[in-house]
Formats: sequence, structure tokens, C-alpha cells
Amino acid sequence: MIALSDKFLKGRKLESLVENQTSYTLRNAAMHIFETHKQANEVLLKFEQPVLASMIVGKKVMHLRDHQAFDFLPGESLILPANETMCIDFPEAQLKNPTKCLAMAISEEKIHKVLQLMNENMPKDNGNEWGIMDYNFHFVNDLGIYQIVQRLMFLFTENHSSKDFFVDNMLRELIVRILQTNGRKIYTRETIALSGDSRLSFIIKYIRGNLHETLSVEELSKKAYMSPSHFHRVFKNELGISPIEFINNERIKLAVSLLQNSKRKIKDVYMECGFESRSYFNRVFKTKQHISPGEYQLKMQHNLH
Repeated sequence: MIALSDKFLKGRKLESLVENQTSYTLRNAAMHIFETHKQANEVLLKFEQPVLASMIVGKKVMHLRDHQAFDFLPGESLILPANETMCIDFPEAQLKNPTKCLAMAISEEKIHKVLQLMNENMPKDNGNEWGIMDYNFHFVNDLGIYQIVQRLMFLFTENHSSKDFFVDNMLRELIVRILQTNGRKIYTRETIALSGDSRLSFIIKYIRGNLHETLSVEELSKKAYMSPSHFHRVFKNELGISPIEFINNERIKLAVSLLQNSKRKIKDVYMECGFESRSYFNRVFKTKQHISPGEYQLKMQHNLH
């Protein structure tokens, strides 16, 4: 299990700098929705059960031991183990533009029941059994998981006599999707950190630091001292997606963050994110977010009012 260092935690106590917290508790899960109305740093939160954390509006900066701090943006989710202390910064929260996030604690009994069901009815191709998920696992642009989270938000807040039953069924689908996605080993910061290939780790950092520039497989392979074909193969084996897919994912993550500002022009956003044309930006954005950049910006503006 990954936790914050003892040096960091020494002398600190758990504090809530979150302005509003609304909690809903059902049989196998509890959902907590937070709104932060002012900038805050090093806010500590901990739950006694495994947690799915998801961003709704705004940006958080997450800190975990042995890993660089990373931005946590709308549409992204993070799986954390029980009793994991989260250290969170809220760099952009404002009274008129609050940061909204969700933390859902799922009972370990429920997780183990789903694992048993999967092993009985959905065996892996390689013959191995399904096991507990990797924690500190970061999901980016996973529409299936995002839509389930949205549905769970509705179910938890609905006044319905059967909502425990509805939520249980939705939790089962959520756990199955998480485990299957986890099993495909899509790219995560942890995968990169654990990789023995320092050249690839350097390339990842270079991409993230130069999204506004023109990035090509040929250029990146030269920086990694590999042929383009070998670089493409190594990259996809390590991260589960191609270099171009990774670059586009990172650019759309940045665009999602920038478009939350209703004053930003879409032309400026796509150029800042490194897209060469508005039409290509629109196509990639809609493929990954299932909504156009303009519609997304309007939706975010509506959510803030």
C-alpha cells in the first residue's frame, strides 16, 4: 500500500478545509460529495474502506508517496485502498467557481463477492484468477466508469425505496469494469514509475512538458535512442496504448482543464494544447469526451451557475 511519508505526516492532524460535504450511506457503499470554495493546500482525507475518487468540476493536485504530484481533472477517477491518507491541494477553488469532487467508499465484502462472481463466470483467458485491484490506479478518459459514477450520484440522492438494490447492481458493474480495465494495464503514472526503462520515463516527462509543441514518433524515438518501430512497440507494450494515443490523451486532459474557463477562446485552447487544426481538435475531443469542445465549455459554465 502506498502512503504519505512519516516525515510529511509528523505533527499534522486531519483537518477539513472543504466548505461543504454531503454524505450518503447505503448498505455496501457511502458517497461523499465535496465542494471547496477557497484555495487550500495539504488537505488530508482518509477512509476506512477502499475509495473511488472522481473529479466533477475544477482541479485538484494529488500527492502520494514516491510519486510526483499530479493534476486530477474532471472525468478522471482514482482507486485508493482503505486507510490511505490523501493529501490534496485545491489551487483554483473560488467562491464563485468551487471545486467539486466525489469520494465513494465501497465495502471490501462487496468487492470480494464480485471477485468470486467473476472467477466463477468470467474466467481470464490466461487461466489466472481475478484478484484484488491495484490501488492508486488512475483512470483517464474511461467513459464507461465515468457514466457509472454519474448514475451512482443520481441513485444515491434519489428518494426511492429500492435504491439499495439499484446501487448494489451498479456497484457490481463498476467493480467489474475497474478490474477489467486494471487487468489491461492501461497507462498510469505508477506503471511509468515502476518501469525499468528510464528512457521511456524521460519521454513521458518530455511529452507532458511539451504538449504545445509538434510531437512526432520519429522525434520521440530519436530522443529515446530507438528506431521508430522499436520505440512504438516498446511504448505500447509498457503503456498499453500507442505514442500518438498517449499524446492525444494528455492534450485532451489539458484542454478539459482550460475549457472550464468560459472566457478562454477555443482557438487559443487547441493551439495551447498542440493541435494543428480546429477540425482535428474537435474530432479527437469528441471521440474522447463524447461532446464537442464548445458544448463542453457551455456545460461547465452551466454547472457553475
